Amino acid sequence: MKVAPKIAVTGASGFVGRHVLAELVRRDVAATVLLRPATTAPDWLQGHRIVRMDIADSPTDAFELAGRPDVLIHLAWGGLPNYKSLHHFEQELPAQYRFLKAMVGAGLRHLVVSGTCFEYGMQSGSLTEEMPAAPTNPYGLAKDMLRRQLQHLQQARLQQAQAFSLAWARLFYLHGQGQAPNSLLPLLQRAVERGDASFPMSGGEQLRDYLSAPEVAQHLVTLALAQRDCGIVNICSGQPTSVRALVEGWIAANGWAITPALGHFPYPDHEPMAFWGDRRKLDRCLAAASSPFQTPQVTP
Repeated sequence: MKVAPKIAVTGASGFVGRHVLAELVRRDVAATVLLRPATTAPDWLQGHRIVRMDIADSPTDAFELAGRPDVLIHLAWGGLPNYKSLHHFEQELPAQYRFLKAMVGAGLRHLVVSGTCFEYGMQSGSLTEEMPAAPTNPYGLAKDMLRRQLQHLQQARLQQAQAFSLAWARLFYLHGQGQAPNSLLPLLQRAVERGDASFPMSGGEQLRDYLSAPEVAQHLVTLALAQRDCGIVNICSGQPTSVRALVEGWIAANGWAITPALGHFPYPDHEPMAFWGDRRKLDRCLAAASSPFQTPQVTP
């Protein structure tokens, strides 16, 4: 019987992290959670080992303190949701790379990192992993640069016979419990609770790719447990959905007495009108991880 790999998680106190930990619990896998010293441990960290550590100034023995994990699910990233802040590439990017490079240098063999669909920039239509990245905001740029740095590090270590696997998980649009208060669904829920007759929003015709946070977490954990080198992989539904249809669907499903006030806000200028993920590579990676715990595999 194969034993579950040892998993460490950063960013576990955030929106995606809480669902990743819930998915690990569902699969009877306990994780080591790397939590900043000043962060209050939320309830969903119960049952997991907590190690206090600031990855922006991590100790030299961070890998040892984390329990020498087989896999790191790296979700941590500061400065959100301000996508246009220079903080992302001036401070966050170098700190993130230093931490991850040190973990790999100390013996980490498998790395799952959350990327973003903003790495594609203003490209429209169905987005495949083979498309060149073209980020247009500092957050997308910093994420794409981190991905490139890790891939160069991968090649260097492969030549030294010290390979590690990388799954760069490009997240599209998530919704679910714990998301930011200024996100679409929480804003709609608060409008309903106030008894508002209408919900001000954009024209709603923009097409996006939506997945529930628990489903995203399921995919991330599957990739982590598989310990395979997937490279860039879209974490997406593969289905374009208009924002208007999404909002109207939530209203209908919950029987809410509220009407979308379309056209109240302009369309955002940092993303195209219509884009969604191609999930064929994701499906291939998930199929390759069909058994609970794969033999560790690193490919060039």
